[in-house]
Amino acid sequence: MNYEYRNIFEIPPGRGFEAGAADTPEVDLGAFYPDEFVRRDFGPMRDVAEPEVVRHYTRLAAMNFGVDTGFYPLGSCTMKYNPKVNEDVALLPGFAALHPYAPAGDVQGALQLACDLERYLVEICGMSAFTLAPAAGAHGELVGMLLTRAYHRKRGDDGRNVMLIPDSAHGTNPASARMAGFDVVAVASSDDGVIDLGDLKAKLDERVAGMMITNPNTLGLFEPDILKVADAVHGAGGLLYYDGANLNALVGRVRPGDMGFDICHVNLHKTFSTPHGGGGPGAGPVGVCKRLADFLPVPRVVKKRGKYALDYDSADSIGQIRSFVGNFGVLVRAYAYIRHLGAAGLRDASGAAVLNANYVRAKVAKFLEVAGTAPCMHEFVASSARFGRGSAGDIDKALIDAGYHPPTTYFPLVVPEALMVEPTETETKETLDAFAAALEKIVADLTADAHAYADAPFKAPVRRLDEAGAARNPILTQMMAEEGEP
Repeated sequence: MNYEYRNIFEIPPGRGFEAGAADTPEVDLGAFYPDEFVRRDFGPMRDVAEPEVVRHYTRLAAMNFGVDTGFYPLGSCTMKYNPKVNEDVALLPGFAALHPYAPAGDVQGALQLACDLERYLVEICGMSAFTLAPAAGAHGELVGMLLTRAYHRKRGDDGRNVMLIPDSAHGTNPASARMAGFDVVAVASSDDGVIDLGDLKAKLDERVAGMMITNPNTLGLFEPDILKVADAVHGAGGLLYYDGANLNALVGRVRPGDMGFDICHVNLHKTFSTPHGGGGPGAGPVGVCKRLADFLPVPRVVKKRGKYALDYDSADSIGQIRSFVGNFGVLVRAYAYIRHLGAAGLRDASGAAVLNANYVRAKVAKFLEVAGTAPCMHEFVASSARFGRGSAGDIDKALIDAGYHPPTTYFPLVVPEALMVEPTETETKETLDAFAAALEKIVADLTADAHAYADAPFKAPVRRLDEAGAARNPILTQMMAEEGEP
């Protein structure tokens, strides 16, 4: 394209840039898409000067909340601080500038990193082999379900079409199982908030393909009967799947493979300190026991005669589940994190996560009901049900005014008016004390007046929204201000 750049004083007022005519023909999108999907009228898009554009996006950036600007106790999502050195490593030209179709001989370093990262995850999780390909945790779940299906079909067990899932599971678990063609059957929780072993055994039969479990579970509690659960599922001919969303509580201390799991996925963006949120990037590597290794997706990174290569030759593989070897930039960050901390550092990180969670839980238990009687792991769930319906949402909005990102609200569903708090290992005692004090003040205000925060937040850039209405009637177009309006 050939653009004509004009002197700024020649451009009409209100415009920051004016391009000349392009030297390429205009493409008619109607030739590629149905005409009803092609926009012809772009609406009242007024000209905006460059400083106004810069100020607009700078203002939006300043309004945004992230873990670099404040405490982010989002339960089950592990929004912890990401060391900036990992970002620097991922941006090294030898990694960031690689072309995905470069010949294997030209990217030996990248392939070695992928191969070594697989080995580290094998050791950390107690599995036999890993694939780095899945693009996120939910994608890893789907891959695990496809592996389960392939395993049973290879054995001629086509009748195994049921996946057992605890009633406190992540919502992606039943969705992933259904996408893979399984019928989902819920397993009840006991009064202690863990798997009801009697209910599980009553639902085990020849139709069960496996069971998906998060351990610690979504109440932040370790499953004390996990070995009995594994024996029961295996005894019925099923496979045990580990949802690694909460693995950051166990790293260096307990391995999924040692608990009896046959398949596990790992959220690198939770446990191994890679970026999280905003629609990406993500990565959800999947590990398997020895009897399932041949079913892993291709390509696999292998080392042959001292050289690294991509191997597509696997007769039992479920096939290719995404392009290339995975979200490589995320893999680099996780690799750097693991290498920097080492085995002892990873163990210390999980210990600090559990310590911080129990510290905040003990403070919160003085003024809110907390789920479960046993000590929590890396997160805990509190309930504000005594203040009535909607109180958890009011607390969340009040915390925004106090300068904190709200915890996860109304999840898990087994706890009414749930507030799910995960402090993570990267926060200081002073930060945790201040958060607990802010939460205690909010609860005290609600005790005096149950409607004290019905209209909160009061100081945030955006006031309380009609969340239900916004979900049912989303407005996805830019609304331009009238001339003279801000």
